[in-house]
Amino acid sequence: MPFWRSYAHLVWATKDRKPFITVTIEKQLFAQLVHKAAELGCYVYAINGMADHIHLVLTIPPKHSVSHVVKELKGASSHFVNHILRPAEFHFEWQRGYDYLTLGQTQLERAVAYVDGQKAHHANNTTNGWLERDAEVEEGPVDDARLAEQGQVLREERIAYNVLGDLPF
Repeated sequence: MPFWRSYAHLVWATKDRKPFITVTIEKQLFAQLVHKAAELGCYVYAINGMADHIHLVLTIPPKHSVSHVVKELKGASSHFVNHILRPAEFHFEWQRGYDYLTLGQTQLERAVAYVDGQKAHHANNTTNGWLERDAEVEEGPVDDARLAEQGQVLREERIAYNVLGDLPF
């Protein structure tokens, strides 16, 4: 059995950011997501959100791709709300896409605290802009030059990987 430690912070929104995640369904919806994650071999460290989006901090075993896990979680939870929890009341749907950030062991505690404090962050306007984005298009990290102009760095310098001479790419 391989040894692995990978942590992820996932965020996705309801369709058109409609406030579908009401107080009456939130607890059951989150429990269903945790249950489905467990079926996939994932462990959820934290789950929370607002009426129009959710955050999860979880592990994803290497046998699954992130896109597969998100697809399964979104599909199962939509089915759960539409067919079991609230049939015919309204059509629950997730927005296309998701945000995915990897975490190291040392970042796990801060990520869990951020997710656990979601409602307070939104009430106090102390949210993290990177984690509260709203985009349906796929976006990777922007070019390093643009980040440097903004005073931000997402990646290490390329030279950090150049230990054996010139890289082939």
